[in-house]
Amino acid sequence: MATFLKKLAGIKGQSYEKASGSEEDAYQNEGEMEDEEQDAEEAQNGDTPGEKGWLDEDYEEGQLSIDVFQNSGNIIVKSTMAGVKPEDIDISLDNDMLTIRGKRAMETKVRDEDYLYRECYWGNFSRSIILPVDVLAEKIEATLENGVLTVVLPKAKHSKQVLIKVKEK
Repeated sequence: MATFLKKLAGIKGQSYEKASGSEEDAYQNEGEMEDEEQDAEEAQNGDTPGEKGWLDEDYEEGQLSIDVFQNSGNIIVKSTMAGVKPEDIDISLDNDMLTIRGKRAMETKVRDEDYLYRECYWGNFSRSIILPVDVLAEKIEATLENGVLTVVLPKAKHSKQVLIKVKEK
C-alpha cells in the first residue's frame, strides 16, 4: 500500500510514512523498503514474493479491440485484424468464455532508429470475454474477410420462463 501511495504522491527515495511526517512508522532502512517494493511488484505480477517471474521480461501481448452485439438469435463478435492470416488465429470457447488469440507478423525488419512513427502493434494478441448467454458451441462460425474477423455464436434455446406460485401451509 505504501508503494502505491508513494507513486500516487510522486515521492521518490523515501517512505510514504517519512514523507507524511510519521517517524515512528517509518522504514528502518532503504534496503527494507526496496525489498517490500520488489515483493509488492512480484505479487502484482502473480509471482510468489522473492521468486523470479515465470514470464520472460520481453513477453508482451497486445489486447485485441472488439465489438460485441446481438440480434434475436446470435451473439456477434467483430474485430479488425489487418495483416493476420486465418491460420494465425485461434478461437476457443470454454464454458461461457470466448478467447481469441493470434499473431500479427511483421514481414520486414526495420531498425528502431529508422522509425518516424511506430503505432501499429506487431506480435501476439488476445482477448477473452464472458458471454452473457449460453451458445451452441457446435454451430459457431468464424470468417475473416477484408481484414475483419466475424464470429457468429448462435444462442442456445431455453425453455420459456415459468412462474411458480408459492403456497402457504
